[in-house]
Amino acid sequence: MCPMTAVSAPSGELVRRRASVFDALGDGVMVLPAAPIQHASRDTERPYVPDRELFYLTGLVEPGCVAVLVGGSKPRMEVFARSRDPEAELWSGPRLGLEGVQRKSGADEVYPIQEVSTRLPALLGDADKIHVRLGCGGVIEHAIMGALETARARGARQGTGPRGVIDPGEILDDLRLVKSEHELSLIREACRITMEGHRAAAQVIAQGVGEWAIEAELERAFRAAGATGPGFESIVGGGENTCVLHYVSNDVSVPEGALVLIDAGAEFGLYHGDVTRTYPASGRFTEEQRAVYEVVDRAREAGIAAVRPAATIGDVHDASTRVLVEGLIDLGVLSGAVDEALEEGAHRDFFPHRTSHWLGLDVHDPGDYARLGASRVLEPGMVFTIEPGLYFRPALCDGRVARWAGIGIRVEDDVVVTADGAEVLTADLPTAAAEVEGLVGW
Repeated sequence: MCPMTAVSAPSGELVRRRASVFDALGDGVMVLPAAPIQHASRDTERPYVPDRELFYLTGLVEPGCVAVLVGGSKPRMEVFARSRDPEAELWSGPRLGLEGVQRKSGADEVYPIQEVSTRLPALLGDADKIHVRLGCGGVIEHAIMGALETARARGARQGTGPRGVIDPGEILDDLRLVKSEHELSLIREACRITMEGHRAAAQVIAQGVGEWAIEAELERAFRAAGATGPGFESIVGGGENTCVLHYVSNDVSVPEGALVLIDAGAEFGLYHGDVTRTYPASGRFTEEQRAVYEVVDRAREAGIAAVRPAATIGDVHDASTRVLVEGLIDLGVLSGAVDEALEEGAHRDFFPHRTSHWLGLDVHDPGDYARLGASRVLEPGMVFTIEPGLYFRPALCDGRVARWAGIGIRVEDDVVVTADGAEVLTADLPTAAAEVEGLVGW
């Protein structure tokens, strides 16, 4: 399938999503502008990255659009978009035009983008709240400030007009947190392609190979398998670079006897996979590397086992972290009782991050991890990563910990909560140490 043909949303699903927004919106208005075009320099444009919230409610991925959802007794969606322009399209490709935008989005009305400055104030004027991300600038922010100033001046007597600005995420984040079957089909495909990329990259791993060469094979495989490309900057770290959590330079040759940590994900239909595996560059883990690796993989298994409806995202982290602490004690890195070590946070030098993040249209998808001081309860359809790790940065490794210096290992899978547990979306890419060794191209 051509990558761009997957960038769509069923019309019925868009209608259902907007109905949920209108239910929560009341008499408010939600304004969702397209992401701006970014330039590398002068007139050289970077590849366009569509705004995910706009896409979620409209299916639109073009720049130069603004969607306005108007609540109240007769809710509606009006969209402002670019008209067809043969000269501009010669340089940048075809546009949907106003009729195309209406067909794709199902908007009640579509107007030329040039009219947003004259029409938007009236759409905002009767709202009680405006849901918009501040910082969008231009005519949109000018209209919002004008509506607020008018309401401040007249609202006390007339009882109308907006009195506050709210981030759209207050409504959209929870909606996006639980995926539909259509969304899950796209995430499954993104995960399948991600696993293909890992297999291809593992085949070129060897001592002395450049991290950049492994990255190139990884991302070549993503594209060849149907992805639009990597969903985020690929992490390919060898040796001590495995201990840098968000290492993306990928510009060093892999040292002899080192590990190679690959944390990468393909984007398909704007949805993401996100997988980490840690490979031995020699094709075989050393005794120390295998000992740490097996602790991390057991922690991954414990996290997955904790996933079920009515459990919490915190339960997943706690299950993985307990296994890591038990392993650190067994390795002689920590001492004392497991519960005491957990309470003291003694493990955080070696495991400084959380176990999970939500996954979907964004690789770090929106959604609160806690509400009113309590960890978020899991529901069927939630998708997230489980990625424990241990990182022995040389600066922290002296004395009895010295033998582990420079070892960094993370193992990450993607899961969706089901009615009775978890489906591991990336289970086809092995994690057992012997099988991981077998993936390396020696």
